[in-house]
Amino acid sequence: MESSETIMHPRATDRMLVIMAKAPRPGTVKTRLAQKLPVDAVTELYRCLLDDTMSLVLSLPGVKVAIMCPAFDAEELARVAGAATLVVAQQGEGLAAALTSVFSRFAADGRQRVIAFNSDSPHLPVSVLASAFEMLSAHDVVVGPTHDGGYYLVGAKAAYPALFHGDGIGTNSALDALLANARKLQLSVGFTAPFYDVDVEGDLARLAAELLLAPSRAPRTAAWLKRWQRVMPQLRNAGGNL
Repeated sequence: MESSETIMHPRATDRMLVIMAKAPRPGTVKTRLAQKLPVDAVTELYRCLLDDTMSLVLSLPGVKVAIMCPAFDAEELARVAGAATLVVAQQGEGLAAALTSVFSRFAADGRQRVIAFNSDSPHLPVSVLASAFEMLSAHDVVVGPTHDGGYYLVGAKAAYPALFHGDGIGTNSALDALLANARKLQLSVGFTAPFYDVDVEGDLARLAAELLLAPSRAPRTAAWLKRWQRVMPQLRNAGGNL
């Protein structure tokens, strides 16, 4: 008799989750937050977000995990991630090139369900990631929209290079551009629950309030917020005493 694990995930090994990341290098990560906070603090925050994101995705049973990054970040991220996680250098520059690289590398043969996930939403419920993989059983593409017009994840079962063409990638029209390309390619699209990533102070304040109630969702990030709320009134007001 098959176990419940086998029944629920008969092809668990066909699931690949790829984190879109940069090396936690001062001046290159979370640049909008760095306009309001010390650069070193923002760099430390990004490292915490990335570490917590790694813990989140590794909690998914039967899912292979990799990191896609700019070529010049690959060596440093390999040290951060550890030997157990594959780190792949993207082909070309920018987010569109990175996403294209994810699916050309991992989905070209059509044998895997591949999810590309950002590195700054470790507070996302793990059930949302699981549901994204399940949606790929019925759709060509799955998207996790953000409240600001972007998306925190995108998944597919095959490589569609034209899916990420256009000027909207990385802006507040990124989701519209992606969906327009999907329509041109006649791809069916499923959606996970809308969510938010951490790009500006308002996002950070919202995260502080959430992690006050459940710090275990992103413990490294919660610890960072606890240290920095003393000098950031926005976080202190939103998050109380973390």
